[in-house]
Order: sequence, then structure tokens, then C-alpha cells
Amino acid sequence: MSTATAGADPTALRTVGVVRDQLPPGLPPDPFAGDPDDPSAALDAIEPGQPLDPSERLAVEEDLADLAVYEALLAPRGVRGLVVCCEDCHQDHYHDWDMLRANLLQLLVDGTVRPHEPAYDPSPEAYVTWDYCRGYADASMNEALPADPYGFDS
Repeated sequence: MSTATAGADPTALRTVGVVRDQLPPGLPPDPFAGDPDDPSAALDAIEPGQPLDPSERLAVEEDLADLAVYEALLAPRGVRGLVVCCEDCHQDHYHDWDMLRANLLQLLVDGTVRPHEPAYDPSPEAYVTWDYCRGYADASMNEALPADPYGFDS
């Protein structure tokens, strides 16, 4: 059971069962949290997380805000999340809304994104790109505005 509550700092430590770790809500607890024999500790030595500089932090915070809008607009239409073409393997990776949010929050916490399992047998038609989301949000905003908010067509 997570101790995260509405209005709480999403980057704060959480307690899950007896495991206390620094993961934001949306990711499963780290089963090796506090374990001196944590097998992922070797990864930290290779590429330790670096705190984000102020402009990177702002970009991640803006992505989180955008993500909330995109999910609110598209989840009710059956969109499960985003598809991103990986620069390393050149394959599409499918991220559910919660996983992507957790990854962005983890970036804010320590400048890293934890490894995660890929979506199991995703339905590609249920995922869209960031660009699609931006376009959809822009179109939704345009539909919500009056046709001529300044009265120029009168």
C-alpha cells in the first residue's frame, strides 16, 4: 500500500509493504531497495544518475503537464499511452500513461529512468506519438475557443 496521497510531493519516498524506496507512484517497488547485494548497483557505477539542470528539469515538468492533458483527452477514447521509436534499437516502445509518468517523475528524482519490462503484446493501434497528442490537444483547444474571439469577422 503506497503512502502517496493527493497533493503530496510525487518525488517523495514511498513505503510499499515493508519495502521503502525512492520510486514515484506508477512503478512497482524496488525488490532490492536497501539490499547491499543489489544486482543493479553495478549499473550505477557505470552510469550514475546526474541531477537535471534547471532547463532539463523545466522540460520534464512541462512534459508531465502535457502528459496529464493528453491522458485526459485521449484515455477516454481508448488510447492506452504513447509509442516512442527508440534511438538505440530503432524499434517502437509502447508506454502506458502511468509508466511514462513514473519515468518522468523518476527523472526529476535522480536524473535516471529505471529499466522496465516492455509492454507485453501491445496493440499498436492503442498507442499514439507525442506529435499526435500535441496535434490532438491543439485541435481540441481550437474547437473549444469561439470562432472569432476578438470580433474581427463582424
